[in-house]
Amino acid sequence: MSDPMSQDLDMNRVVGTHDLVLITLDTLRFDVAQDLFERGELPTLARHLPAGGWERRHSPGSFTYAAHHAFFAGYLPTPAAPGRHARLFASAFRGSETTGRRTFAFEEASLPEALAARGYHTMCIGGVGFFNKQNALGRVLPGLFAESHWNPSLGVGRRDSARRQVALAVERLNAVEGRVLLFINVSALHAPNRVHLPGRDEDSIETHAAALRSVDAALAPLFEACAARAPTFVIACSDHGTAYGEDGHHGHRVAHDVVWTVPYAQFFLGSSQC
Repeated sequence: MSDPMSQDLDMNRVVGTHDLVLITLDTLRFDVAQDLFERGELPTLARHLPAGGWERRHSPGSFTYAAHHAFFAGYLPTPAAPGRHARLFASAFRGSETTGRRTFAFEEASLPEALAARGYHTMCIGGVGFFNKQNALGRVLPGLFAESHWNPSLGVGRRDSARRQVALAVERLNAVEGRVLLFINVSALHAPNRVHLPGRDEDSIETHAAALRSVDAALAPLFEACAARAPTFVIACSDHGTAYGEDGHHGHRVAHDVVWTVPYAQFFLGSSQC
């Protein structure tokens, strides 16, 4: 089970033996992510991506709240190629056609709750507004975790938000024992991302790309800490893309290809028996 992109990956052997890290690169478009990979501008992530770069997938939601509810129930972005694709995780229910024998299926309503029931310490490092805990809606998703963190420096519109999120994640990883589920909602790519190209007055494909370069640089200490701590299985993906004028669309929560098509990667860190 050495190839994490293989259909032979058995999550029932990963859960319980590995830390799990889920990183959502909020709002990241597939085309921008793949272009920067091909240009060699994502040195941290490229060390862990397949030779061809990001996998093209379709998100189950066109905005953060919907997509993350699906993710936490086991509905990660679906491979864009036609076919019936077995999921890594699934909240068990009768008649599911994408729950296979290698799927980690659970009775609980969400993956964080299921892993907590199996001895994992679950932690959330928030980013965009749906994780800010400032109102009832902003507490729903963080409330699935045993501990959750958010402050304005981790939120949108901050040039160093990704670096601060990673620093907090590393601090918390080093402070706990036993298996961990770490979730980080990376906010840097979300509007307004123009702060990543000083002097720009509006968001664009260029500022989106600059934000991703910043995130890539920030992730290195996290991957190093995970590898040193324990065998770790990482999923890095976007929850949805965003439009910058394509066919007259701006933003997301619309049914456009640049919104539904997202980059996805999964890989192991540290020594793994799988």
